[in-house]
Amino acid sequence: MQPPIRVLIVDDHALFAEALAARLSREPDLVVLPVAPDGRRALALTATERPHVIVLDLSLGAESGLDVLDRVRERHPDVRVVVLTATDEVDAIVRAVRRGAVGFLVKTEGADLVARVVRGAARRGGWIPPDVLGDVLRRLLDDDAGQGGTRLPAGLTPREREVLQCLVDGLNRAEIAARLGLSANTVRTHTQNLLAKLDVHSVLEAITLAMRAGMRPGDRG
Repeated sequence: MQPPIRVLIVDDHALFAEALAARLSREPDLVVLPVAPDGRRALALTATERPHVIVLDLSLGAESGLDVLDRVRERHPDVRVVVLTATDEVDAIVRAVRRGAVGFLVKTEGADLVARVVRGAARRGGWIPPDVLGDVLRRLLDDDAGQGGTRLPAGLTPREREVLQCLVDGLNRAEIAARLGLSANTVRTHTQNLLAKLDVHSVLEAITLAMRAGMRPGDRG
């Protein structure tokens, strides 16, 4: 049995935050901590309650959620941050990903998807809305243009490179397992090792790094 995932919701919209907390609390594998309405409370609860995942709004009254994200990442780099906010603009997603968010959701999404993204984040996965994922990746790549060539670490095994190519191809864990003839647990282990070797926090970052190094969907060989 995996230990429950501790979740901290940071949102100054009390009715929305409490409703989301109540809904996520019904998930047997999630433990929802007291809601934080601002950055000060979020950092205090993160220090004392040790959440695995923070669900963060980008608009916290006069306070920027991105600034809270920066402080969380600086003080608690192992905590995974999923943005849940009102906008789905590509610029907002790119800024959040660049500052360490591993997932991005809009508030119109259902709680079932929020729960799935939280679980994925806790397991070093990530989530970007599929309809803007291509635009987000292109922006990340364009923003990195001119910074010099990127190379993948020499220590990647052939199997890890195969898994990385599958991620670039947009496959999920079950699809990677089917393509490579592996179990889903083995794929998970390879993915975790891959993220560690690439020194990234999410699958999205791994894909971005791989594409900067020249990997493209459909590549073989």
